[in-house]
Amino acid sequence: MDRIDVRLGADATSSAPALILRPWNPTDAADLVELYQDDALRRWTSSAVNDVASAARWIQDQQQGWEAGDRFGFAVLEAQAGGAEGQLAGHVVLKNATPGASSAEVGYWTAAHARGRTVAPRALRALTNWAFTAFPGDGPKRLELLHQVDNTASCRVAQKCGYELITVLPAAPPAYPLAGHLHVRDRDR
Repeated sequence: MDRIDVRLGADATSSAPALILRPWNPTDAADLVELYQDDALRRWTSSAVNDVASAARWIQDQQQGWEAGDRFGFAVLEAQAGGAEGQLAGHVVLKNATPGASSAEVGYWTAAHARGRTVAPRALRALTNWAFTAFPGDGPKRLELLHQVDNTASCRVAQKCGYELITVLPAAPPAYPLAGHLHVRDRDR
C-alpha cells in the first residue's frame, strides 16, 4: 500500500476542528518531542521519545511499517481552514495487519492539549473504518484494542467506538506492567 496516498479525515464537532490522519513524516519530529514531554503520554505508551534523534527513529519505524505492509501509523492533526494541516493532536495505528490474518490490533494516544475534545474516538473511528475497507477479502475481520485496566480514558474511547470489552488479561511487563482490558470490534458490527 502506498503510504503517500493514504489520508483519512474525521468531521469537526461543535467544539473541535475536523481531523486529518496521514502517515508520519520526518518533519513531525520536533512536534513529537514536544508532545512526549507530557507525563501522562509517557505513562501510557511504551515508546521513549526524548529528543529529535529518538523522534526521528520512532517516525522511521512508522514508515518502515508502511513499507512492510504490517503496521500503519497515522499522525492525527487538527484541520485548519481550507483543509490545511494544523497542530499535531495524536496518533492512531493499525498493527499486525498481515494478509490472511483474521485479526489486527489498533492503538492510539492523544496529545495533552487535545484531550477532552473527542480526538481519540474520532480518529479511532476513522482508522477502524479504513481498516475494514482498505483490505478487502483477506483483511482483518476483527480488530483488537488493549489497554491497562487503570486507563479509564482508553476504556471510554474503546466503548464509544464500538469495541466490546471481552476479557481482562494478566500483566505482561514491560509493555503492560498491570493487567489489561481486551476490547474487540468485528467487521460486521
